[in-house]
Amino acid sequence: MAYTTINNGKLYFEPITFTASNNSSNTVSGMGFQPDLIWWKNREQTYPHFLYDVIRGNTKQLASNTTGAEETRDSTYLTSFNSNGFTTGTALAGDTSDGIASWNWKANGTGSANTAGSINSTVSASATSGFSIVKYTGTGTNSDTVGHGLGTTPSMIIAKGLDSREWYVQHQAISSGTLNLESTGAATTNFSSGWINESPTNSVFSFTVGSGGTTNNVNNSGTDFIAYCFKDVQGYSKFSSYVGNGNADGTFVYTGFKPAFVMIKRATGGTGNWQLFDNKRLGYNVNNYGVQPNLNSAENTANDLDLLSNGFKNRQSGNDLNGSNTYIYMAFAENPFTSSAGTPVTAR
Repeated sequence: MAYTTINNGKLYFEPITFTASNNSSNTVSGMGFQPDLIWWKNREQTYPHFLYDVIRGNTKQLASNTTGAEETRDSTYLTSFNSNGFTTGTALAGDTSDGIASWNWKANGTGSANTAGSINSTVSASATSGFSIVKYTGTGTNSDTVGHGLGTTPSMIIAKGLDSREWYVQHQAISSGTLNLESTGAATTNFSSGWINESPTNSVFSFTVGSGGTTNNVNNSGTDFIAYCFKDVQGYSKFSSYVGNGNADGTFVYTGFKPAFVMIKRATGGTGNWQLFDNKRLGYNVNNYGVQPNLNSAENTANDLDLLSNGFKNRQSGNDLNGSNTYIYMAFAENPFTSSAGTPVTAR
């Protein structure tokens, strides 16, 4: 049985769907926490994925599907982070009547100074849920380290320079190399300007020097960077891999909990889109609609994945999810498969 320290995943992560209002703001509430990282996507239009966090503030916007620089918006986009949700402004009314999906994580508020690494950082961290938001300024120096605040070794790090730079994804299931969040490419070490090292510690992550002799993509001198760091928490989150079977009766992946969110990427053997699923769109098997974080596309309506009481199962043989290759994933729980009291959850 998969016991856990987190019986209710909704206290730390929750997907939310809402409809954009006409010429007015949207107050999205009902969460059990203040979201410190908000990632949203218009489900119906070819608009970017937008990410906001409390360290950068509600007017600073990144898009997962581009290498573009952080954009400064006024508060008519994201007005505020609230104690149980967030408020959007009138700019989102341009998406009138469109469905919006939002994925929301709790860290620890606006952050504090961290001096664990050779580069000082500002960190908002929840050791309980294994999530931290880290902002740092690069120095361009070989072997620099950055404190992440988790108190345990991260399982996955997603990082981006706030100017026009690639998104870098380090994942514990990739033995060598890095993925790009905005790209279909397989895992590679062929980054001429370096990448996040595959071996972070319980206090810092570091950089591997590229063939050009610098770490400009992850540690450029004077450039501000943001990093989202995640750690496995039994019964709540998991960062692992599976091998697809190339069959419509697809691979079953055990997580030890009932997933509320699963993001998957083909890591070997060729290209593939990132794929993201949650338990709110539409929220039942067989209709778990996917979106692609590396694309601005509207959500698809294929029945690609079942979310189960103890994991997920592929329902197709396509290369994005279930070819005969290795795939990495990140997943967060709605409920553990078995609570800390030994009570099992039910299927959907």
